[in-house]
Amino acid sequence: MRFDPSTGWCQGIRHCPSPNFNARPQGEISLLVIHNISLPPGCFGTGKVQQLFRNCLPADEHPYFASIAALQVSAHFFIERDGAITQFVSCLDRAWHAGQSCFEGRENCNDFSLGIELEGTDALPYSDAQYASLTTLTRLLQQAYPALDVRRICGHADIAPQRKTDPGPAFDWARYRTALSDSGDMQ
Repeated sequence: MRFDPSTGWCQGIRHCPSPNFNARPQGEISLLVIHNISLPPGCFGTGKVQQLFRNCLPADEHPYFASIAALQVSAHFFIERDGAITQFVSCLDRAWHAGQSCFEGRENCNDFSLGIELEGTDALPYSDAQYASLTTLTRLLQQAYPALDVRRICGHADIAPQRKTDPGPAFDWARYRTALSDSGDMQ
């Protein structure tokens, strides 16, 4: 996997462009937000997250979909249970992942953040493959955007605590931060 700073796209992973983005007001990238998602909730490998982020989720296919199909949301990246990474929005653009949010007194986190969705739920452990891919992707993004140090990596719950709980108690922050601090070559 390689990152192209001129386009904001990673090479060597799947691209699934979302229409749900716009220009960053300042172009700044200084926060990394970790989320979780599964559609329907608790179901993995369905391809429905990709449909949601491209505004083509069939509202009549599942009762839960009727309540979210009209949402216009996206993330920069999605990491599936097997570790496969899909990119939906260029890192140069503002994905619509954080919603109403605040980090260190600064509101509208979409303006200055990147969003990574993990396929999962708050309560189910994430896979080893997901941690490996997340660590590799994070290191790659940190090389491109040095402001993304470990103090500027947080969960969705940290920036929207009244609305969100993800990535949830099942996410092993210590494991992730230890992996990021371990020296080693990037894959």
